[in-house]
Amino acid sequence: MKSISELKIKIFADGADKEGMLEMYRNPLIKGFTTNPTLLRKAGVSDYEAFALDILKTIPDRPISFEVLSDEFDEMEVQAQKISRWGKNVYVKIPVTNTRAESSINLIRKLVRAGIKLNVTAMMTLDQVRDVSLALQGGISAYVSVFVGRIADTGRDPLPLMSAAVEFVRMYSNIELIWASPREILNIFQADLIGCQIITVTYDILKKLDLIGKDLHKFSLDTVKMFHDDALKAGYIL
Repeated sequence: MKSISELKIKIFADGADKEGMLEMYRNPLIKGFTTNPTLLRKAGVSDYEAFALDILKTIPDRPISFEVLSDEFDEMEVQAQKISRWGKNVYVKIPVTNTRAESSINLIRKLVRAGIKLNVTAMMTLDQVRDVSLALQGGISAYVSVFVGRIADTGRDPLPLMSAAVEFVRMYSNIELIWASPREILNIFQADLIGCQIITVTYDILKKLDLIGKDLHKFSLDTVKMFHDDALKAGYIL
């Protein structure tokens, strides 16, 4: 199997914990960062803008995505313009629809004309990838983010969809496809194999990078030892 350094895909760290982000920034394997309001809330961030500006002082030279907060397109546009001014490496995350299932396509077209780098997020269907890519074509650098892990959570095999998405996005030189919400290290290799350009990976999964290529006999033995040690520590008896 390939080593992680042999893969063509770019790994972006997905999280909003400052300490974790700075740790990942020191890792040359990490080529960019993504955040979202759920991750920010989980990390205890109370002042969104202050957090973003603080992080950008330390991470000024790798792509990093911050999401708009409004559910109204006019306000999303204002927020997108504001976020884009935070740094040259900033991509503005725009959800593919608002909470009323209204498409963001018209807003995306406006922001493309304004020269704002976008990360269109929360996509799960090929028609969403097609429509968003058409709206982004010819503009500045942009990302199309498909939540592959969530597709898999529904019992569907996401690989055929993502393989088709790769071929579709490949037609547009300014767009890169993101494999979002992976569930395991294997997903990095799957995404690389089909030619996906970027995968966003949480810190919990990134901590498993050292397991890549590990001897399975040794891994088996380590697992046996873990179970035995935990039984002893718990003081179980029969």
